[in-house]
Amino acid sequence: MKSAYEHNKELIKRVTPSMSYDGGDLQKWRVAAKNKLAQLLGMDKFERVNPEFNVEYQKKIDGATEIRFTYQSEAGYRVPCHLLLPDGIEKPPLMICLQGHSKGMHISLGRPKFEGDEKSISEGDRDFCVRAVKEGFAAVSLEQRNFGECGGDENGPRCYESTMTALLMGRTTVGERVWDVSRLIDVIENEFADKIDTKNICCMGNSGGGTATVYVAALEDRIVLAMPSCAMCTFKDSIGAMTHCSCNYVPKISEYFDMNDLMAMACPKYFIQVSGIEDTIFPLFGAEQVYEKGKQAYESLGNGHRCTLVKGNGGHRFYADDAWPIVHKYIFN
Repeated sequence: MKSAYEHNKELIKRVTPSMSYDGGDLQKWRVAAKNKLAQLLGMDKFERVNPEFNVEYQKKIDGATEIRFTYQSEAGYRVPCHLLLPDGIEKPPLMICLQGHSKGMHISLGRPKFEGDEKSISEGDRDFCVRAVKEGFAAVSLEQRNFGECGGDENGPRCYESTMTALLMGRTTVGERVWDVSRLIDVIENEFADKIDTKNICCMGNSGGGTATVYVAALEDRIVLAMPSCAMCTFKDSIGAMTHCSCNYVPKISEYFDMNDLMAMACPKYFIQVSGIEDTIFPLFGAEQVYEKGKQAYESLGNGHRCTLVKGNGGHRFYADDAWPIVHKYIFN
């Protein structure tokens, strides 16, 4: 007898998203699509508050100045961040670095804290902030909800309980993470405009951080470049086909969109999709499908040159040496 889960996995294969971009006026479609996406994420459940920005310390590190700060993204919830400003570069572009489904933002900073961290960093190019500084960018890591200082521990993230409670209130974890990034951009613009080129704010992440990056790119117009890694794939072949963390799921989203539509909403931002050819949880065949459909949306406005698919020769990880030259081509050329 077929299990209920097997039944649902067959059902999702037959779903045709009702608002998927299929040609026509992309700009008009983007307005309606972004409004619907914001509704699905529960973005109307959040309210702007005084960020109560607070610098905890500033110190010199190798090649950069590090500033540890926190801000209030919504009433009663504070987000810890580390900003790295590279030496000798006046007002560099900024890369917002979103660690994957991991033990915390110390991974993005390249600072092992727990058993297994060093291997995760070295074998997956996951020290995003360190590499960004070497590439001439300022870099900021923020602790995503349910990770590290914001709910995780040495065993990893604790997403399930928080995600399920959020769903009871019409919120989503993805929406919470997008909100925190948008409020971080407010802080960057208000507190660091003299140190950072606020017209060149970029966002990157791998796996869970890549998922957040995609949604940020779809909704946040102050981002000029998005680089999601090992996160782009058809829903039916990734989070709808196998076990994934609850934080990936947005109720009813496949009724309206697939991930190529999130890329289409990001147009005309520079968009670098990084996919591992051996990634088993965001398989390449589904990743290529969403990229090609997303690229068609870009091409409808003559922006096909503003998106790139990077195929890493390996599995579920970031590919810094393959991806960063494309960032330079888009931002510095």
